[in-house]
Amino acid sequence: MFKKLAQKLCTQKKKHSNVAINPIDVDFDHRKNVFLDKLTQNAVKLYEHECDIKNFSKLVLSDPENKSHEKIVNELFSSGVIDLTEDEKLAELSDNKRFLRDLGLTD
Repeated sequence: MFKKLAQKLCTQKKKHSNVAINPIDVDFDHRKNVFLDKLTQNAVKLYEHECDIKNFSKLVLSDPENKSHEKIVNELFSSGVIDLTEDEKLAELSDNKRFLRDLGLTD
């Protein structure tokens, strides 16, 4: 009888020791869930921010002698694209009824 009981306890112990607990499945109270959600959101924001900085640095430091962007911008301006950095163009856009309506600023 003792042998059977010892074997049964041993098999139950083996079953429980092989089972891994998934931290997501653990039933936390509401406060812990809110804390973990905010922690996860902050971690994602920090990761995205770090990736943005890395990508921007890689882009900026890639080739300082490369002036192809200036050529592309000049071609766009010569083909009729409006330069929004000019004060006159900004004034025209601020008075443009269709533009203001598209932005939802007027009826």
